[in-house]
Amino acid sequence: MQVEYISAFNVILGVIGRFWPVWIGLAIVMGASFAYKKKLGLYGQLFDSSVGIVGVGICLFWLFTAIFASTVAPFDPLAQVPIMKDALPGGIEPVSKLVYYFGGDKLARDVFSRMVFGSQIVLIIAPAATGFALMVGITLGLPAGYYGGRIDTVLSFLANLVLAFPVILLFYLLVTPGIMDTPIPYAMAGLFFLFPIIFFSVLFWTRYKNRPDRLYILLGLTLVIGGWIYAGLVFDADPLRIVHIDPNQLNIFVAVVFASSPGVFRIVRGLTMDIKTRDYVAAAQTRGESPWYIMLWEILPNARGPLIVDACLRIGYTTILLGTLGYFGLGLAPESPDWGTAIKDASRLLRSFIHPALPPTIALMSFVLGLNLLADSLREQSMKD
Repeated sequence: MQVEYISAFNVILGVIGRFWPVWIGLAIVMGASFAYKKKLGLYGQLFDSSVGIVGVGICLFWLFTAIFASTVAPFDPLAQVPIMKDALPGGIEPVSKLVYYFGGDKLARDVFSRMVFGSQIVLIIAPAATGFALMVGITLGLPAGYYGGRIDTVLSFLANLVLAFPVILLFYLLVTPGIMDTPIPYAMAGLFFLFPIIFFSVLFWTRYKNRPDRLYILLGLTLVIGGWIYAGLVFDADPLRIVHIDPNQLNIFVAVVFASSPGVFRIVRGLTMDIKTRDYVAAAQTRGESPWYIMLWEILPNARGPLIVDACLRIGYTTILLGTLGYFGLGLAPESPDWGTAIKDASRLLRSFIHPALPPTIALMSFVLGLNLLADSLREQSMKD
C-alpha cells in the first residue's frame, strides 16, 4: 500500500482550516482589545504600536493553540501509523483519510499534531515557573533592598552563589536521573511553592488588617486555594485530580524556579533600594505604615514596569531552555511532544528528511519572538509612564 499525497496548496489551506478555533479566539480577543483599549490600562496601551500588536497576536495564537490542541490536531501526538513513517508533508493516512499535513517522523507520528500538543507543555511550564520565580524573587528581594544590613548580605550571598553556576550545568545537575530519584526535587518544590501562599497572605494582611470582614475571607481563600494547589503539585494529593504535574515536569519546574529566582531577586532588590528613597515612601513612613505595607503597596506597584518586562523576557528564556533540555534528552519523557524533544528526534535524520525538524523549530522561534516583541512594547510603555 502506497501513501497518497495532496498538493502543497491544499496542505496550506488544510493547516489554516485546522486552526479555526484559534482564529475565532484571536478575532474575539483582539477585537475586544482594540475596542476597549483605553480602559485596559497597560495592556490596552500595547495596541498603540505595531510591535505590541504583533507581539500580543503571536502570544495569543500559541495560547489558543494550547487551549484547543485536541481540536486543532487531527491525531494523537503519540499515535503511530507504520505506513506513515517518514511520510512527506501532505500524506493521507489510509484508514482515517486524515492528512499528515507536515508529514510523519521516524516513528510514524504526525508532526503537525506533535507540534500543536507541544505548545501545551511550553505554555504550562514556562509561564507558571516564571510566575513562581517572581513570587520567590519578590518576597526575598523586597526586604533585602528595604532593610539592607545583614538580611541583604545573607540573601545576596545566596543569590550570587546560585548565579555563579553556569545555567546549563545547573539544569543538567537538577534534572539528571540521579537527582530525580532522590527527595531533593520534592523538598525544593515544597519550599518554593510556599512562597505564593506567604506572599498573598502578607499582601492581604497588610492591606486589610483593620477590616477583618474582608481580611478573613481573602486569607481563607488564599489558604484553601493555595493549600489545594500545594497538595496537588508537591504531594500529588489533589482528590479531584485537577492539580497534577508529572514527576519529570516537576523536576524541570523546580529547576527553572531555582535558576530564575536569583535574577528576579537582584532586580527587585535594586529597584527597592532606589524607590525607597522617594518622597511617597517617606510619606507612608510618616503616616506610621508598617514596613511590609510600604514594600508591597508603595514600592512594588511602582516597580511593576521593569518586572513585567523581565517576566516576558524570562518566559522566552525559559522556553529556549526547555527546548535545550529536550534537545539533550533531559527532564521530559523521550516520547514527549515538546518542541525540544521533537527537534532532537528530527535532527538525527536531517540529511534524509528535513521536514520533521522545521515545524517545532519555527514554533519555538515564533513564540520566543512574540514574547520579545511584547517585552519591547512593554518597555516603551513603562518608559512613558
